[in-house]
Amino acid sequence: MKFKRYCKTLQLYNDPVLIERYIKAHAKDQVWPEIEQGMNEVGILDMEIYIHGTTLFMIMDTVPDFDHDRAFKELAKKPKQKEWEVLMAQFQKTPEGASADEKWQLMERIYELGQKEEFKAIHGQKKEC
Repeated sequence: MKFKRYCKTLQLYNDPVLIERYIKAHAKDQVWPEIEQGMNEVGILDMEIYIHGTTLFMIMDTVPDFDHDRAFKELAKKPKQKEWEVLMAQFQKTPEGASADEKWQLMERIYELGQKEEFKAIHGQKKEC
């Protein structure tokens, strides 16, 4: 299967209580179904979020023809998305009123074992498994 992979980062407020609440909001069966449905509808196949201290790291796998900017504009219009963003904003060290796309910063890949091609972060890393 071919897909694109995007890696993103975001900072949380340095507050252990808020960090714990953020983690609980992402626990099994806690993310609102409308949020996951919206991600699937715009072409996000899989997403993982990791944490180290106040730093979040996201791996997002998408359909091969995924257009990052277009998909996030569409996602912002999905039911419950704005409400979810407001809820998450209390934990995230980001500008007030920022969309998910504005909060999560794309990361450039600097190394891949056996790397054959280079792609800009906005275009995703083409993968096959």
